[in-house]
Formats: sequence, C-alpha cells, structure tokens
Amino acid sequence: MFSRIFSRTTAVHAHCDLPCGVYDPAQARIEAESVLAITKKYADSSDEAFRTRAIVIKEQRSELVKHHLWVLWTDYFKAPHFEKYPQLNTLFNEATKLAGAGGTKGSMDPAVAEELLAKIEEISKIFWETKQG
Repeated sequence: MFSRIFSRTTAVHAHCDLPCGVYDPAQARIEAESVLAITKKYADSSDEAFRTRAIVIKEQRSELVKHHLWVLWTDYFKAPHFEKYPQLNTLFNEATKLAGAGGTKGSMDPAVAEELLAKIEEISKIFWETKQG
C-alpha cells in the first residue's frame, strides 16, 4: 500500500516524446473524413450491432480530431501566426467544438461532419501559408 502512495510514476501523453516539429492538419482531416464516412454508413444500415459499433468508433475518431487540432493550435501555431491570421483562434475553437459533444461526437448527422471538414480545410490553408513564409 505504501509503495503505491509514495511511488513516483506519472503517466504523461504528448503528440511526440520530443519537440519533433512534425505537424500536419492532414491528421485531423483524415479522422474527420472517417467520421463523415461512418455517419453515412450508419444511416445506410439497419443492423443495430453495426450501428452501435459505428457510434463508438465515430466518437473515438472525433476525439482524435480534437487531439490533432489541439496539437496544431497549442504546439505549432505561435504568436506571429495569430497576429497575421486573427481568425485562427476562432477557427480552432469552432473546429474543436464541432468535433466535441455538441458536434460530431454527439451527432450522427453527416452535415455536422462536413462542417467540421470545412473548418479543418480553412485551418489547413492557413497552416500551409505559414509553411511558405
């Protein structure tokens, strides 16, 4: 009992174990495309077991979208980016909310997934512009 109380193990999770500098909005886009495909397959199926699995997997993928967006937002983009692109914080806020419980995580509506993909595309355009300069 005392060994558990006084142990110094701490679990941590990060995008990378090193500041690797490898970022790409494609990670979020691919997961969001999966969410969209799942919502369509869900709508086309009457198999309750399949539909239940689809919901679980779609929620997991939505969480991955949020994770990949947060990594870009907090690790890649810096103050000069936010100054040049003042809409960037709003885009990330809207996109992560669209991937959350009020968005794709809590909805089986393909239109919500398409809206999420559109926000990711806007972020991606800005991301690639920053890579040019």
